[in-house]
Amino acid sequence: MEFGCHLPVFGPLATRANLLAFAREMEQLGYDSLWASDHVIVPYTIASRYPYSPTGQFPLPPDATFLDPLTALSLVAGVTERARLGTTVLVLPHRHPVLAAKMLATLDHLSRGRVILGAGVGWMREEIEILGAPFDERGAWSDEAIRIMRACWREERTSFRGRFFSFEAIGCFPKPTRGDIPIWMGGHAKPALRRIVALADGWHAAFPTAHEMEAGIALLKQECADQGRPFEDLTITLRAGLSIRESRGGPDRRALQGTTEQIVGDLRQFKALGVSHVLMEARYRDLDDMVQIFRTFARDIRPQVAD
Repeated sequence: MEFGCHLPVFGPLATRANLLAFAREMEQLGYDSLWASDHVIVPYTIASRYPYSPTGQFPLPPDATFLDPLTALSLVAGVTERARLGTTVLVLPHRHPVLAAKMLATLDHLSRGRVILGAGVGWMREEIEILGAPFDERGAWSDEAIRIMRACWREERTSFRGRFFSFEAIGCFPKPTRGDIPIWMGGHAKPALRRIVALADGWHAAFPTAHEMEAGIALLKQECADQGRPFEDLTITLRAGLSIRESRGGPDRRALQGTTEQIVGDLRQFKALGVSHVLMEARYRDLDDMVQIFRTFARDIRPQVAD
């Protein structure tokens, strides 16, 4: 099992100095990957329900700093050598797919093949519509976007004719270092799981319980059977909030939030289900607290569950 860290790319900790210091230390601690989230804008009025909070409220105000993920990862790439660089997730309707393909391939080229595209179709209607994509058709739009990005990465001369995009005979260079970039798709609904099997390399589940993960994997296996794809082709990954506590908490405790013993138990459950990569987003007070959480995990928890 591999482990990644979410970078401080939003809020008051999202500074150049913090990004560089955090990335260097996480690589020195042996973490396998570094990740950044994606929001281009935050509207002052949001009717859309945030899917990862009991209240449905988006946790950041409109005037909060939210760094562009690919720009932030480019900075981090320059001070790291080994850690993979991922997006969690890049919202596909935020960017024209040819532009996204170019930016991702450039980052992969400059980082010598370290990029993972965690991708999703998005949840915030207001943001997606401001940026020009049709929210109600964002799934079909994203399917075309993935096909276009793959073509830009793999083909010398690329043409595409689709419902949302059409172009003839373009070159898009540089190519990714290994000829392609792995795509780990987010989402839990059946259309998302169908998209993963049809177009992606893995599932990147967001803040799941073990039960939700087990149910999603069962649906993925059925979808693989329906589409004739070996389930073993897929990389199973997840993102979770990390909070190491002295008390055990109540019955509504989320995965990776509890005592060392509880977190080890959570990870062993996920590992038994086939999860191979866990991205953790620390619940912290300041940068020192954030770094200490990951130091504690590396010292006390990772050795008990790593391969």
